[in-house]
Amino acid sequence: MPQSQNIDNTKDSPSTKKNYSAIRYGNEKGSISFGHIHKDATVTSGVMLQTPDAEHSISLDIDGEREGWTSIVQPGNFQVECGSANEEPEDSLILNAKNGNICITATNGKIRLQGTDIELIAIGDKGDRGNIKIDATENVLVECNKYLLNAKAMYRMCSPQRGEIISNGVMKMYGSIIRGVTDACSVKDSKVGGKRIVDQNKGG
Repeated sequence: MPQSQNIDNTKDSPSTKKNYSAIRYGNEKGSISFGHIHKDATVTSGVMLQTPDAEHSISLDIDGEREGWTSIVQPGNFQVECGSANEEPEDSLILNAKNGNICITATNGKIRLQGTDIELIAIGDKGDRGNIKIDATENVLVECNKYLLNAKAMYRMCSPQRGEIISNGVMKMYGSIIRGVTDACSVKDSKVGGKRIVDQNKGG
């Protein structure tokens, strides 16, 4: 269970939880308790279900820094299965954070999303909202039959090193105006102002 850092859990500390009505039922295989106080003495569990393994428990906390939290901890796998009675178009599993972020982290493993279709939707009403960001320390690989991109205002592909556009079939390029500028314009400008474009894009 999450523990607080640098806390005073002595019996006279204001953060130390106390109760005189805690109840526990169980045996050597497991237990359920009501009013259990956590090891750091700062949080009370309204309901705690646990096995003899300290890392295998479900806790519904009711006060302290984790008031309203539900914590599930286990040393093995955590599995959820649902929707066997539903039809394909129905929403069978719903995770909704009314406020705040949803964090899915695999500390030492991969995250896989698999489905007949995958939809990523970002909704926002300002320039700093409604964005989808992909940040990879190495590669972003996309393999598909068709790759369609439609940018309503602008698109940009930029690399400080090598760039390639390859088509083994027919390549079509269309623009109301097409301008090609090389780094030679940094030494001597062209008639149509290529040096300005070089200065804007120098160094990526």
